[in-house]
Amino acid sequence: MSVRSASAEWEGNLPQGKGTMRLGSGAFSGNYSFSSRFQEGQGTNPEELIGAAHAGCFSMALAHGLAQSGHTPNRIATTAKVRLEKVGEGFKITTIELDTEGDVPGIDPATFQAFADDAKRNCPVSQLLTGAEITLRAKLV
Repeated sequence: MSVRSASAEWEGNLPQGKGTMRLGSGAFSGNYSFSSRFQEGQGTNPEELIGAAHAGCFSMALAHGLAQSGHTPNRIATTAKVRLEKVGEGFKITTIELDTEGDVPGIDPATFQAFADDAKRNCPVSQLLTGAEITLRAKLV
């Protein structure tokens, strides 16, 4: 399987600094700052990117599960709300709320919910967010 990449660069201290995040594919590059992360300032933030990844992965997993069972969806639309909160002396992502809608011919709400629950448990990003090994290579330049 392929390895995907993204990068970020930060200049300055936390309150006045600024940075840029880029996807390795070149499909997205966005500025971020203290105000875009902890207030309502212009730019993006890591939590938005996590939300986009989770919504995208979940939608694909749900569509796949439905199609494998003979219920090919016309459309799956998912929003992920990622909550960053102050916890103790630091910050923590405390919850991710997935809100999904499906246009799936010939399926009842209970069956759709069962497939959605399965996608939530089994999409790779959901699994990652329950805990993953994180490796680090740090180099001072």
